[in-house]
Amino acid sequence: MMFLRLNNTTTRLVFLFLSGILLLFIVAPLLGLFLSTSLPDLFETIKDTDVQRSIGLTLGVSALFTLLAGFFALPLAYIMARKEFRGKAFIQGLIDIPIVLPHSAAGIAVLGFISRDSALGRLADIMGLNLVGSPFAIGVAMAFVSVPFLINAARDGFEAVPERLEQAARSLGASPFRVFWQISLPLAKPSVITGLVLMFARGMSEFGAVVIVAYHPMTTPVLIFDRFNSFGLDYARPVAVLFIIICILVFMALRLLGRNKKKK
Repeated sequence: MMFLRLNNTTTRLVFLFLSGILLLFIVAPLLGLFLSTSLPDLFETIKDTDVQRSIGLTLGVSALFTLLAGFFALPLAYIMARKEFRGKAFIQGLIDIPIVLPHSAAGIAVLGFISRDSALGRLADIMGLNLVGSPFAIGVAMAFVSVPFLINAARDGFEAVPERLEQAARSLGASPFRVFWQISLPLAKPSVITGLVLMFARGMSEFGAVVIVAYHPMTTPVLIFDRFNSFGLDYARPVAVLFIIICILVFMALRLLGRNKKKK
């Protein structure tokens, strides 16, 4: 009961103190990582061709599968936002399952989906392809664990669009697809962009699922683990610092792009 009688100034100070502790918890490990990495080691890592390939693979595959997932995720998000049907709660639960799965379990699930014993794997085998250990496997693993972020963010965006605008457009003769493309999607664009950014960021940071379906070719999270496991902390730290810097820059660029589009 004592806390309920705190005045505004005391409450503000308590909130600032608690917020500062949490921010310190986030910043301290990263600051320690950066301070313990020398510039010569960082520049040497930048010139490392294995690191360059892993970063290119990580960013490229995550971006490609994020865009591919959008073609399927946005219609589903719109249905979840606009339609009421039996089993809707069950479908929402299915969408959220990859978020709560242990990453190793997600990797095993994806491995079973693309292995040579599966229908998809047998089809690929007929064409002379082995999906396991390929960029395709990496992309599937990334998309599996990250697509709920896109669906949920887009769904919230579509829910915020007034239905009366869509109904007015339909009353004027617009087709459902035209209403979606010219009214619903543009108005929900900030949330859709946020979902795409979150999915892309989550995908490129994935380790547990990816390492099960494709240890090689190495994404950067797998490369960091491999160097730590083989050579120790000093050898893995510069790669981790470089990848964190790239992730921050990419994330900031995408956020700024989304903000500029929102202002327009």
